[in-house]
Amino acid sequence: MNLFNWKLIVISALFSVKMMAQEGTISIQKSFEIERVLALKKELNKDQSYIKIQVFSGNRLGAETALESFKTDFPEQIVEMIYETPNYKIWVGKFRTQLEADRGLRLVRKRFPNAFSLKPKKS
Repeated sequence: MNLFNWKLIVISALFSVKMMAQEGTISIQKSFEIERVLALKKELNKDQSYIKIQVFSGNRLGAETALESFKTDFPEQIVEMIYETPNYKIWVGKFRTQLEADRGLRLVRKRFPNAFSLKPKKS
């Protein structure tokens, strides 16, 4: 037999062996204190208000136009349309600090020069 046939026999023998995997169970033990801290953190974050950027305030048609334009120019940003009597408003982002909001505002103002940051009562 030539060398090629031997290699073929060795390779087929290796791949024809039945593979056996190990089975087991995992048990995780966590402290009640961890659950309590996580619940407290969720409660604190629920009440946290965010800073947003307003890019438009006016009638519905203008708001829809601004919304679509913003989604096209900044697809990675969070954007929402809010109705506060009598105006529709386009709010952008969810910034935790004023520094983050100012950085976002600098980018947004290139396309929407009248944009400004605000801290709404409801986020």
